[in-house]
Amino acid sequence: MKISAVLIAGNEEQKIGDAIRSVDWADEVLVIDSESTDRTREIAEGLGARVIVRPWPGFSAQKQFGTDEAAFDWVLSLDADERISPKLRDEILAIKHAAEPSADGYKMPRLAYYMGRPIRYCGWYPDWQLRLFDRGKGRWKDVLVHESVEMQPGAVIEKLKNNIIHLTIDTPAGHREMIEKRYAPLAARQMFDDGRRTSGLRLATAAPIAFISTYFLKLGFLDGAAGYQISRFAAFHARRKHELLRDLQNSDG
Repeated sequence: MKISAVLIAGNEEQKIGDAIRSVDWADEVLVIDSESTDRTREIAEGLGARVIVRPWPGFSAQKQFGTDEAAFDWVLSLDADERISPKLRDEILAIKHAAEPSADGYKMPRLAYYMGRPIRYCGWYPDWQLRLFDRGKGRWKDVLVHESVEMQPGAVIEKLKNNIIHLTIDTPAGHREMIEKRYAPLAARQMFDDGRRTSGLRLATAAPIAFISTYFLKLGFLDGAAGYQISRFAAFHARRKHELLRDLQNSDG
């Protein structure tokens, strides 16, 4: 069993090196670079990765392109701000060196770090991710946001024990910018394309519902100050995506 580690990146010179080092035991490391203007490509190639430069088509399409371009059928997918932990590496290597893999795809828990702190509540953990799979049995779903691998009917999926490390947000300003520029617009477009519509009532209630859900129901308060910040931004995101959905409705009318 040979594994291609496939990473997507765009202007990630600060993070791409550690991401590649966390999978340098794979039989191939392939980086799909979305026309970075920093040193992302240079760093990746210096660490032995094969790099393909390609315009950004969206998360799912870029990851599927990387999956198709991989040298080997078994693909381990990673983002530039993610790391395979040493214990997860050992778990994957045990599968790699077995006579036959026990499944067609493997899910693994993802532990997010928010401004340097691991987050175990707020609905963020274990955040199961199917990232190691036989590409003959699965493909990336064609969605705008929250992309994931969809396995064929009858495919066997197992769960691993150890974590992907996800280095998410460094500052509150970065969190706001990510919501404004990426997640809220993509979520609004996905909602609109799925036929969902908003209203004045939903605009008024989206933020408080999201805050209560994240901070209280999902036990965000147990993550301390970080949990409070995450809950506030969950509220901001919920309202913002409904505002953008309203704009799409108005322009469509």
